[in-house]
Amino acid sequence: MKKILTLCVIALVTFSTTTATQAQRIAVVDINAVLEGMADYKASQTELDRVADAWRQEIAQEYDKIKGMYNRYQAEQVLLSDEARKEREDEIVDAETRVREMQKNRFGPDGELFERRAELVQPIQDKVYSAIQSFADKRGYDLIFDKGSAAGLLYSKPTFDKTEEVQTMIETGN
Repeated sequence: MKKILTLCVIALVTFSTTTATQAQRIAVVDINAVLEGMADYKASQTELDRVADAWRQEIAQEYDKIKGMYNRYQAEQVLLSDEARKEREDEIVDAETRVREMQKNRFGPDGELFERRAELVQPIQDKVYSAIQSFADKRGYDLIFDKGSAAGLLYSKPTFDKTEEVQTMIETGN
């Protein structure tokens, strides 16, 4: 009887261990390494760098013009009437405002560089995430994490998403 009970316990432990290990298959992927290995991604990054450098140069030239305006103003200031001084000061301030606005439009969070990056890089990222999902589905992975950045979870089986259950608990108070 002890042997049968012991065999049953061993079988149960083996079965539960096997079930637990099969219940969740987890993988880790370094997205940065994947992206850096793609020619399309490298070409996109090169294009973005080229555009950003050109814009930086353009902005630097505008700031140089403003510096020249200010230096001329400083040299001529004593010869100008109050009205002419005010006019020149306003021109300099307006020029600085335009350049700062240009800088914000190009490099700001909703700027042209951000939009350009979305145009060039987003399709590549979509391709990578699609490949990860396909890989997980074909190989039976439940969760895939990114080890190369702070992105965290890259893929999870929909059955692991318990958002609706938590929302229901909150709504019902249970």
